[in-house]
Amino acid sequence: METHGLLTGSVDGASEEYGSLSSNERGGARRKSSGRGLLAVAGQPCGVEMDSGVEGEVVSLSDAEELYIQQAVVLIEDAVQYRSINHRMDARSLSLYRWYYSRLCQWGLGLAIAVDLLLAFVERPSSMSVSSDPRIRLPPWEPPCGFTQSIEIVCLVVFALDLAVKGYLIGWEEFRKSKWLIGYTVVITFSVMDWVLSVSMACDEDPKKNGQWKKYFRDLPTALTSLLVLLTTANNPDVMIPAYSLKRANAIFFMIFSMIGTYCLMNLMTAIIYNQFRGCLLMSVQTSIIRRRLGIRAAFQVLSCQGARQAAEECVAVDLVMKVMSRVQMKSYYKEAITKEVQKYADGGYMDREEFRKMFDDLNEDRIKEHPPLPQYNSPVLQRIQVVFTHYFLMILGNIMALANVICICTFLVLNSEKSTTERDYYIIEIVNLCFILYYLFEMCVKIFAFGWKGYLSYRSNIFDCFLNILLLILQITILFTYRLPYSHWDPSSEGVLSLWDLLRLINMLIVFRFLRIIPDIKLLALVASTMLDLVKNLRAFAGILIVAYYVFAVLGIWLFEGVIKLPEMSVISNTSMENMASNLTMQCGTYEELGYWPNNFDDFAAAIILLYDIMVVNNWQAFLTVYNRYGTPWSKVYFVTWWLTSSVMWVNLFVAVILENFTYKWDRSHSCTVTDVEKIRFETSVQFMFREQIQEPTEEELLCQLNQHPHLHLHW
Repeated sequence: METHGLLTGSVDGASEEYGSLSSNERGGARRKSSGRGLLAVAGQPCGVEMDSGVEGEVVSLSDAEELYIQQAVVLIEDAVQYRSINHRMDARSLSLYRWYYSRLCQWGLGLAIAVDLLLAFVERPSSMSVSSDPRIRLPPWEPPCGFTQSIEIVCLVVFALDLAVKGYLIGWEEFRKSKWLIGYTVVITFSVMDWVLSVSMACDEDPKKNGQWKKYFRDLPTALTSLLVLLTTANNPDVMIPAYSLKRANAIFFMIFSMIGTYCLMNLMTAIIYNQFRGCLLMSVQTSIIRRRLGIRAAFQVLSCQGARQAAEECVAVDLVMKVMSRVQMKSYYKEAITKEVQKYADGGYMDREEFRKMFDDLNEDRIKEHPPLPQYNSPVLQRIQVVFTHYFLMILGNIMALANVICICTFLVLNSEKSTTERDYYIIEIVNLCFILYYLFEMCVKIFAFGWKGYLSYRSNIFDCFLNILLLILQITILFTYRLPYSHWDPSSEGVLSLWDLLRLINMLIVFRFLRIIPDIKLLALVASTMLDLVKNLRAFAGILIVAYYVFAVLGIWLFEGVIKLPEMSVISNTSMENMASNLTMQCGTYEELGYWPNNFDDFAAAIILLYDIMVVNNWQAFLTVYNRYGTPWSKVYFVTWWLTSSVMWVNLFVAVILENFTYKWDRSHSCTVTDVEKIRFETSVQFMFREQIQEPTEEELLCQLNQHPHLHLHW
C-alpha cells in the first residue's frame, strides 16, 4: 500500500507505519518496496517519501533532508493559502505542485478564463455595436470566420491541462471524491462538443437557410428530441446528413455524441441496471430462502409439540410426518422424493430437527428425467442389431444426412434463383428429398426397435424428429397422389389442394427445420438452447411486469391521444385506393404520413399495444414523436420518452441481465460437463441455485426470533 512520507518512517526503501512503532524502533525499521525509498533518521518522528525513478537507487541523507525542507515549505504554503494537503509528496510532484501554484501559472490560467468568458461579447450575435436599440442599431462588427473558435480551443486546451495537472497531483482516489473536479470535467467535455458544433457551423450563411437547423435544431425542444433519438441510433445518419453535406467536419460532432452517449453512457446504464438487478434479485432470493426455512422450522415445531417425546428432546414421529406428506399439495416427483427420505427413518420412529430440514432440500431441484431401460431381445442377432442402432455413431450419421439434405436444398435454390416458376425443374429435388425422407423414416424405425416406444419418446430430439418425419411423409404422399409418379416436366401450377411449388417449399422448410436436431449434440449450442428454455421458467415475474406496463401505458395512451391523428380530407375515399391516397398527399420524407404508419395509433387497445411495441424496439420511433407533437401537444413527448425509458432502457436491460446471469451460471458449470450432462444443468437450474454461493442460510436464532414474532402462531418452547 502506498503511504505518504509524512505518515511513514523507513530506511533503504523500507516503510513502516509510524503510529505502530516505538521511538527506538522508528530509527531502524525496514521494509522492501519496489522503486521507492523512504529514509528515516533515527529518533526523528517523520519520514520522507522518495521516488528516484531508478529501482534500487540509494538515497543520501542530504537528499532526504532537502526533501524534508521542500515538503515543509509546501505544507506551510498550503496552510497559508487554505489549500488541501491531500496531494503527492515526492520531489517531482512537489516541484510540479509549486510551479502550478506559481504566480505566472495562476495568472495564465486566470487570463484564459477571462478571455473565454469575454468571447461571448464577440461571438454571434455580436455585441460590438454602439447601441442595443434595434431602431438605431447599426450592423455589429462580426469577427472573421474561425477567429473566436481558434481562441476558444486554445482556452479549452489550457483548461484540459489544468484538469490533468490537478488530477495527477491529488491522485485518482481524491479526484473521485472531488465534486468540483468532476463538474469541471463535465463542463470541459460539453464545451468541446459545443466547440465542434460551432466550428461545423461557423462559416455558414443564415442559419434559417440551413436544412439542419430547420428540421432538427430549430429550437431547444426539437434539438433535445433529435439528440435523444440519435442516442438510440434510430435517426442515424438522417440527422447528420444535412450538416455533413455542407462540410465533412460536421460529422465529428455526431460521431463524438454517439460514441459518448450510445456506446459509453447507454452501455454504462446497462451495467448499472444489471448490477442493481443482481442485488435486488439476490435480496429477493435471500428472502425466499428465509421464508422456506421458516415454514419448515415452524412445521417441525408444530409437529414436535404433538410427539410423545417432546419433553426429552425435539423430534417428530415418522408416522406423523408421513401423514402430513400425504396431504401436502406439491409436484408428484417432489412428494415421492421426500417420502422416500422419510421412510429411511422408519426404523427409529423419530426424526430430529436437522433431519427434518434436510428432507426438503430436494425442493431446490427440478426432476432429472430418466430414460426407461432398453427392451430385452432373446435372439442374439436382434441383440447385436440393437447394439448397432443404439450406438452414438448412428446419431452422427443422421446429423450428416440432415446436413447433406440442407446443402442439396440450398444448391437447388441457388441454381433456380434466376429462373421463373415455369422454367424451374422440380424433378431432381423431388427425387433427392424422397430419398432423404425414406432414410429419415428408416432411422426412426430402427431407433424405435432399439430403444422401444417409451425409450424413443423419452428423448426430446426423437419427438422432434418423429413429428417432422410424419409431416414430411404426409406431404410426400400428397405429392404422389396428386401429381402421380414424378417425371421431368412437372407443371408447377398444376391444380390440386396446393401447387407443387408450395408443397415443395413446405418440405424444404421442414427439412431445414429438422436440421436443428444437431443442437443437443453440440455443447455450446446445447448450452444456448438450455438458457433460452430456462428463460421461459425464470421470466414469469418479468413478463408479468411488462404486461402490466403495456396495459397501463396503452390505456393512458388511449385517454390522451385517441383520435388525435386525423386523415386528410379527400373527395371520394371509398373509390380511391390506398396507393392513390398516398400519391395525392404532399408529405415530407420520413414522416409518419410518408412512411404509411396510419395503423399505428391509439384509436383502440390493440393498435396501442402495437404502437408501444414499435417504440420499444426504437426503430423510427422519432416518427411517432413528431406526429403526436404536430397533431397534439409538445408535452406528448413526455409520454413517449417515459415509455422508452420504461420499456427499452429498463426492461430490455433487465432482460439482458437475466440472460447474462443465467448463461454465465451455466457456462461456469459446463466446463467440467460432457454434452449429455448439459441437459441436466437445465433441470438443476433455479434462481436459488444460481445464487447458492452468495445466499446466507438463516441461523436457528434468527428463525426462532421470527417465529416468536408470529402474530397468530403461539408456540411453547
